[in-house]
Amino acid sequence: MLVLIGVHALAALLAPSLVRALGRRAFLVLALVPAAAFVWILTRLPTVVAGGEVTEGFTWIPALGVDVAFRLDALSATLSLLVTGVGALVVLYCARYFTPSSGGLGRFAGVLTAFAGAMLALVWADDVVVLYVCWELTTIFSFLLVGQDAHKRASRAAAMQALIVTAAGGLTMLVGLVILAEAAGTYRLSGIVAAGPGLSGAAVTAGVVCVLVGALSKSALVPFQFWLPSAMAAPTPVSAFLHAAAMVKAGVYLVLRLAPGFADVGAWRPMIAVLAALTMLLGGVLAARQTDLKLLLAHGTVSQLGFMILLAGAGTRDAALAALGLVVAHALFKSTLFLTVGVIDRSAGTRDLRELSGLWRRAPVLATAGTLAAASMAGIPPLLGFVTKEGALEAFLHDAYGSYADLLLAVVVVGSVLTVAYSARFVAGAFTSAFTERAGTQWIRPGPLFVISPAVLGLACLVAGLAAPSLAPLLTRYADALAVSYPTLFVFDLVPGNAIALGLSVLAIVLGLGLALPRPAGWLAALRPLSAIRSEVTWRALVHAVEKGSLRVTAQTQRGSLAVVVCTILGVLLAGPGVALVASGALGEIRIDRLADSPAQVVAAVLAVASTAAAALARRRLAAVLLVGGLGYAVAVIFALGGAPDVALTQALVETMTLVVVVLVLRRLPADITEHHSPRRRLARLAIAAPIGVLLALLGAVALGARTVPPVSLAFPSQAYDFGAGQNVVNVTLVDIRAWDTIGELSVLLAAATGVASLVFLDRRTRVPARGTRRRTPVAPGPVGESSWLRGPTLERLARQLRPGPAVTERTLLLEVVTRLVFPTIMVLSVYFLFAGHNAPGGGFAGGLLAGLALVVRYVAGGRYELGEAAPVEAGTLLGAGLLLAGLSGFGGLLLGGEVLQTAVLQLDLPVLGHVKLVSSLVFDIGVYLIVVGLVLDILRSLGAELDRLGDSAVIPSEPGPGVRT
Repeated sequence: MLVLIGVHALAALLAPSLVRALGRRAFLVLALVPAAAFVWILTRLPTVVAGGEVTEGFTWIPALGVDVAFRLDALSATLSLLVTGVGALVVLYCARYFTPSSGGLGRFAGVLTAFAGAMLALVWADDVVVLYVCWELTTIFSFLLVGQDAHKRASRAAAMQALIVTAAGGLTMLVGLVILAEAAGTYRLSGIVAAGPGLSGAAVTAGVVCVLVGALSKSALVPFQFWLPSAMAAPTPVSAFLHAAAMVKAGVYLVLRLAPGFADVGAWRPMIAVLAALTMLLGGVLAARQTDLKLLLAHGTVSQLGFMILLAGAGTRDAALAALGLVVAHALFKSTLFLTVGVIDRSAGTRDLRELSGLWRRAPVLATAGTLAAASMAGIPPLLGFVTKEGALEAFLHDAYGSYADLLLAVVVVGSVLTVAYSARFVAGAFTSAFTERAGTQWIRPGPLFVISPAVLGLACLVAGLAAPSLAPLLTRYADALAVSYPTLFVFDLVPGNAIALGLSVLAIVLGLGLALPRPAGWLAALRPLSAIRSEVTWRALVHAVEKGSLRVTAQTQRGSLAVVVCTILGVLLAGPGVALVASGALGEIRIDRLADSPAQVVAAVLAVASTAAAALARRRLAAVLLVGGLGYAVAVIFALGGAPDVALTQALVETMTLVVVVLVLRRLPADITEHHSPRRRLARLAIAAPIGVLLALLGAVALGARTVPPVSLAFPSQAYDFGAGQNVVNVTLVDIRAWDTIGELSVLLAAATGVASLVFLDRRTRVPARGTRRRTPVAPGPVGESSWLRGPTLERLARQLRPGPAVTERTLLLEVVTRLVFPTIMVLSVYFLFAGHNAPGGGFAGGLLAGLALVVRYVAGGRYELGEAAPVEAGTLLGAGLLLAGLSGFGGLLLGGEVLQTAVLQLDLPVLGHVKLVSSLVFDIGVYLIVVGLVLDILRSLGAELDRLGDSAVIPSEPGPGVRT
């Protein structure tokens, strides 16, 4: 099971490359992945039908009891067969649905394959956390697939709508699952269901309601039904796979999974009965009113999902058996119909049933497949849909939902009438001339590969109905786990077992066929109030209200003044934690053993205080920044004197880099810091800043004295030394003990770099300056000719500069030469820090900062052209490569039999180098090094080179610069 999920992930990563190499034929190769999973599941069916289970997994988070656990039983086997079987045919269908010139095929193929793997993992998951992760993965992949045509506004809006609704429902579901898991004492889904009958109380009821909200939003029940028809903006293969056979079934699956344990919880049946019944009727009415074949199927899907949830939530054996059978039947007939509409749309150029005619004769195979699927949807014998509808009627005749059974039975009959009506309208509109007076429709004959998928699925609707007794053992294995309160059980067979149910079914067919008129407005008048339920209108009004409210709040709180925002935040800090600290009486418990460990620390503290005071009184921005930097260097000295040289080194390097970044920004700000700040304003800010400083000092003192247990970091040195990973505890902690935290921090660094770049660049990151723009600059005349060692703009170009600047027009040759000579030494030292970090002060972060400072020196000396010479690579490449390298290094532990990101030590005796000790976390550190260098390079090119370029292009007349100075 783990291997199959991994194969899906690998195929998703390779899909873009396959598409580039093979074009749309790559889908033929990718279809083998779900097909292989389908075959593997078939080989495990004897074990499942016999009552056994197939389980796999491993411990993920031992402290929280979270495991990556997968389980294949009757329910998950049924759903996974649908996901893989239909998925393979849909991927095969894509090879002809898309044209060779279709854009974004590589991304689409990868996301579609990844979705298939995520959906497979979802129905196999036996752990709450894993279930939620897979649940949200399907949401994200659905967002990407629905928004495939990103240039279309409708696609973007539909994708965003589906993402918000289903993701919000997923978060609500997570809350409910955690509540149920805590109540049951286990995070295993099977354990929670087993403990369900013994759980009670308000917390359990709230948890069940939260889970149902997530399930109903995923399966598009009222009031969330509007997102599914809007998602029809997606390509047809997405509709056939996600919105017929896979993703929308996730909610039904979750209800089926939890029903044996929680169907008797008070809120379960009323909530499901009301919303599911309303959804079934509303979807049926809207489907029967559509003229677009795809929208007809979309609203019909909403109706069928309401039908499935209604059966799945009953909590009885017959209803569960009918629900699971309907899940299978719906996946077969609805995917067939969606794929059929895709062929019609591509070959006829329209999906409007008022414009289609004569397709029965022109495409007999396609018409036969579509008719079989529509007949199964309508419940016509001998198709599988007939068997499941008989089971549903019989379940309500057996008092499913107790006293509400008769009312719900009437709802099911009316819903079945509507289903027959829109099924008949689909067949008549798609393949006959019942709704149009046109003699014929333009038709481009589709190839066999384009038709084979809907043909196979349409034939499966018939074969599954005839072979219903063969499906019964698998479906009944799940249904037998639910309660039975009636003597005569429903038998999953083509032969009806209940005369009343058969009579109601025949009545629904007759009425539905009679109502399938070209203009159904008259007979739908009685149900027209249902179509007035416009959840989408409510949704849009809610979104508009949120946007309008956020703009008002932003206008009131964010007035454009950074000082006002900061003072507001600090004022709240004083009014909240500050008052609470004083009221708690904790200040009386502060004990100060000693003020300092050495006189040098006192000197450093005095310098820090003096720098702070001087910075507050400074009138020039640059002076204030330098004085604040003095505070940072004083703190670095205190770290060094306190026995933390690694932290001191990092602090000094970070402080230096911060100074550089701030100075780059200051070039675009007024030089005088007091120009717009009166003494009164400065005093007001001092009244807030001084108490904040005292408060933070007191909070630190209280926090240090509040510890009651030994810190976990006390064990870090012994762990590092005993394992042999290194003697620098700080670096070992970052790349070994807390490597997962560092991965998260690296991701934050990348987000920060992208944010800085997006604020400065107009369209994309500035590329490395083209070599064609770097002109040779004469250094010294002589017989040797011109030197190409130093590059920069020529004197002619300098004369054309409109805004002179020191980075472009004032070049100091001595500084450039010295910089060129010192630069390699600094880079070598940075590499030394990188490799020595496990045993001495340094590491990837410190080494990357030092290399970044070397790039800063090159930029200051020669401007953006010199920076391009020093780092002829894009910052995004370094950032991406660093994160990829750090992530891939985590698999080193797995390959050597350990865990992800677990360090492995390799010791060798080499002829020249002697005894060499290597640790796998060095690769992780190299990734950190590349990310830091990429971040610095991104900052230099955004706040430095890009601003220089924008300044150069500004139309401000000026005298030419002085050129090259010696």
